[in-house]
Order: sequence, then C-alpha cells, then structure tokens
Amino acid sequence: MRRSSSTIPFGYKLNSEDKTLLDPIPEQLAALEKIVPMIKDGTLSLRVGSMYIEHATGRSLSHEGLKKIAAKYE
Repeated sequence: MRRSSSTIPFGYKLNSEDKTLLDPIPEQLAALEKIVPMIKDGTLSLRVGSMYIEHATGRSLSHEGLKKIAAKYE
C-alpha cells in the first residue's frame, strides 16, 4: 500500500526499505475483520470493540478511530 499521509493507519506499518510504502500487519487486520461486522450489526459497541482490538493486538485504537474504520468497510 502506498503511503498517502503522515498518519500510519491501523493494521499497517512503515516499510523499512521504502518510506513511501506501508506493509500490512496481518493480525491487526484480522482483528478488524472480526470486530467491524459485529459493530455494524449492533452486536458490539465501539468502546467494547476498541478494547477487544487493544487486547488482541497490543495496539490501542480509540472508539472514534474504530468508528471511522467501520464507516469505510463495506
């Protein structure tokens, strides 16, 4: 993925060789794949989802950040 801003999105890290590229972090993307559908259908709240993400991946993600990610998911 090509880097388009100074902020590195959740689920990606900066490529060590080319600073214009981002490398995916599979375990973080898998956690999002699991949680976002539950948030969209109302099974989980954004706050509980963000706590699960932090527990599962070790990387914090605010409930507002999770809301923005969920809005982009199809």
